[in-house]
Amino acid sequence: MNGIVEGLLVLAGLEGALVGLSALAVRGIERAVPPQGGFLDVGAERLHVLDKGRGPPLVLIHGLSGQMGNFTHSLVDRLTGDFRVVAFDRPGSGYSTRAPGASASVTAQAATLAEAFRILKLDRPVVVGHSLAGALVLALALDHPDCVGGLALIAPATHPMSKPPLTFRAFAIRSPWLRRFFAWSLVTPAALLVQKIAVKQVFAPEVPPPDFATAGGGLLGMRPRSFESASADMIALDVDLKALPQRYASIRAPIGVLFGRGDHILDWRAHGEAMKREIPSLDFELVDGGHMLPVTQPDVCARFIRRIAARVADADAASPQASPSGV
Repeated sequence: MNGIVEGLLVLAGLEGALVGLSALAVRGIERAVPPQGGFLDVGAERLHVLDKGRGPPLVLIHGLSGQMGNFTHSLVDRLTGDFRVVAFDRPGSGYSTRAPGASASVTAQAATLAEAFRILKLDRPVVVGHSLAGALVLALALDHPDCVGGLALIAPATHPMSKPPLTFRAFAIRSPWLRRFFAWSLVTPAALLVQKIAVKQVFAPEVPPPDFATAGGGLLGMRPRSFESASADMIALDVDLKALPQRYASIRAPIGVLFGRGDHILDWRAHGEAMKREIPSLDFELVDGGHMLPVTQPDVCARFIRRIAARVADADAASPQASPSGV
């Protein structure tokens, strides 16, 4: 009996040490990567928002385990001369909160962002969604069409997957209790040890920039609460992607998809070509590159986004509402 008690005490002490190490690492990470924007209260959530530039509104939404640094590293400054660029940390990601018990589904996140668009008076913006946020932007267009002028999807998740991408399988924890246990005990120390390997896998076959951990915000994804949110996002996405595709044909806003043919995270055939079959008018562009195109190929992404924005402007000009006579 004494041996069992001693073993439990050792385990409790180890757990306490890991929690303390994680908390210490979080403070260091947040000093190295502070918030870039301001904060907006939307219902029970507090969203981290960067609002920069002038012109037609353009919204940027990041993917799984990411934050706005995925766009501010290289892309945002290429767009602010022509657009009012608004970048969000999704609920639960980066410096945005997710209320306890709130749904992680893309439809729930889309509802929160739609309300944020209305508060910020973003009139039918072009909405850019990268990776998981491709599904979120599609949900936004389907459930809140008044909030979307056009969709520019970069390496988007659009259709069900038989299993998660290999790089993200550690997030596939269905139990909230286990998710929290791993997040506050093992995740941060382990992530700091394998950071460079994991980042290389996400960027492959391209090479991540040497400052991505800080300037690109990569370190923020290693915090315990970021892991918890990303895990919940992934589990919810599996359900979301079984329901969304049957509705895609009803989308009327101009839409485009940009994919890297060497993407190691999402298959361009399953998530890009499949969209083209369902929406024949979709602007589908395939380029040499990997999954992290907003960081590695910002000029390509900027041209793609401008092309979708031009389609939106042309559609608006051709609509009856654009005519003073109403005809």
